[in-house]
Amino acid sequence: MKLIESTKIKEKAYIEKLENGLTIVIIPKENTKKKYVIWGTHFGSIDNRFIMPKTGEEVFVPDGVAHFLEHKMFEQENGKNSLDVLMSLGVDANAYTTNNHTAYLFETTTNFYEALDELMDYVQHPYFTDENVEKEKGIIGQEIGMYDDDPGWQLYMNALDCMYKENAVKIDIAGTVESISKIDKDVLYKCYNTFYNPSNMVLVVCGEFNPEEILQQIKNRLVQKENQSEIKRIYPESEKGINKKQKETQMQVSKPIFLIGFKDENLGKDKVKRHIAIEILMNMLVGKSSPFYQKLYNEGLLVAPLDMDYEFTDNYAHVMLTGQSKEPLKIKEELLKQIEKLKQNINEEYFNRIKKKVYGDYVVEYNNVADIARMFLSDYFKGINSFDYIEQYNTVTAEYTKEILNELFDEKNSVLSVVNVK
Repeated sequence: MKLIESTKIKEKAYIEKLENGLTIVIIPKENTKKKYVIWGTHFGSIDNRFIMPKTGEEVFVPDGVAHFLEHKMFEQENGKNSLDVLMSLGVDANAYTTNNHTAYLFETTTNFYEALDELMDYVQHPYFTDENVEKEKGIIGQEIGMYDDDPGWQLYMNALDCMYKENAVKIDIAGTVESISKIDKDVLYKCYNTFYNPSNMVLVVCGEFNPEEILQQIKNRLVQKENQSEIKRIYPESEKGINKKQKETQMQVSKPIFLIGFKDENLGKDKVKRHIAIEILMNMLVGKSSPFYQKLYNEGLLVAPLDMDYEFTDNYAHVMLTGQSKEPLKIKEELLKQIEKLKQNINEEYFNRIKKKVYGDYVVEYNNVADIARMFLSDYFKGINSFDYIEQYNTVTAEYTKEILNELFDEKNSVLSVVNVK
């Protein structure tokens, strides 16, 4: 096993790549009763067009397949639902689908190996029939309806529509009622056999484990599968500029909610260092101690700091700042003014204070086995070693951060999504 560690926070991770291609990451965490397992595949909503490794066949699948497949994985041939089995063991189990991966997980203090048996059994044994696929369409159709009625989700999807013309990130993770109507068991098996190959997956465990012992336990539960060649994914060509400046809709909300987005067109460049600088900038611009927030709070335009997020893969990247206000346009105007002020002068003392705060946020994540495991899984699919955020922290200077500020926080790549009161 390969050992990686962060001497700064005294954390270690052991990584083993098996012959079948599966990557196993073990993060030992002493003095904790909780154990967390997450098994992910590099298959998300954006992976709707690909070439099958063995046959060379180009496949185009309906929107929402990755999410549909995640739903169906729990149903077993013996009539049991694996989620119910895990819950009956007293285990907190779940699954989720994102734009670029799907994950199955559980957290527990008891019955760990029984739960591991169940998790590794159902993820390796899909069971799809014409009947159970048709039945699921109704269930997922209801879920899509719930998302359609969710103001926060519509705000997010409209912002993506503003930023991107063709990028698959615009696709709703669950698809549409029309797109899922085209899914059948053959589509599901084709996607399962392609993307659920061990070579496209990573399994992360975090808790009080002996690394060699837990590695062997995982190996004992693996079904024999050969390592397939890399999956060729076909994405639309990268696009410059935004699709539209603004999108507004009306829904049942007590006060307008808004999302200000900045599209990042410099993909794959110094991923970790860039991400740290952007975290610092978001906090400097709209954090609780920022002049922007203090001013707008005193004027009654904001009652809470904006939620901040930077999403990125090799195919898309953007900053999203979300909040609630009666005057979203005014908020955006004030933010753009604040950005210009910061471009003129980054106060070194303020920068250092925020930088320490961001470092503290990174360190705190290592207190929780769930946060650690999910972070390692998500970062792995981005080609990142999670410890690099701690290790590269000191390389992020005020000068470098100003470069990122000038490059990313540009008015021409900014968008505004608003959900107004109906």
